[in-house]
Amino acid sequence: MPGTIDALWSEVMDLFSDVDVILHAGDLHTLSVVDELSALAPVYVARGNGDVGIVDDRLQEAWVLPLGSFSIGMIHHFPSPERKTSQQLHKYMQRHFRSVPDVVVYGHTHLEAIHDVDGVLCVNPGSPTLPRNQSLRYGHVGIMELGGDKPSVTLYELFEGGARTLGA
Repeated sequence: MPGTIDALWSEVMDLFSDVDVILHAGDLHTLSVVDELSALAPVYVARGNGDVGIVDDRLQEAWVLPLGSFSIGMIHHFPSPERKTSQQLHKYMQRHFRSVPDVVVYGHTHLEAIHDVDGVLCVNPGSPTLPRNQSLRYGHVGIMELGGDKPSVTLYELFEGGARTLGA
């Protein structure tokens, strides 16, 4: 979140009010975002290029989190599934997560996307405040469901006063 905003949009806080865990794929720009989100649920952050100088145990280069019956890998920079082969992506996962997780959550581009790479769900939820690395405005977030046989993700587009399923 760019440092020009004092607090997250209330729409994000409303959407996340019932979540169990919050994963932030980096580029916080200010630690106050983590503190604010921590009031809702435990927060894990992948250190992004916009987080230089921020020191906190909740920020790591990469995370592997066992959530429910799934393994969730989170990293800020992840090669685009549209531009790399699945073999290249699996090697990248092995290097950063030591095994291939069920889900990879990544950020960096601020471009919301969901891809399946040989059974691995790869998700970039976008950015709630700087979508597509453009101007400061309402953007996107994602919510992951971990019940059932496989994880699923719904992306949301934020707008003043609420959020709607992306594409709806």
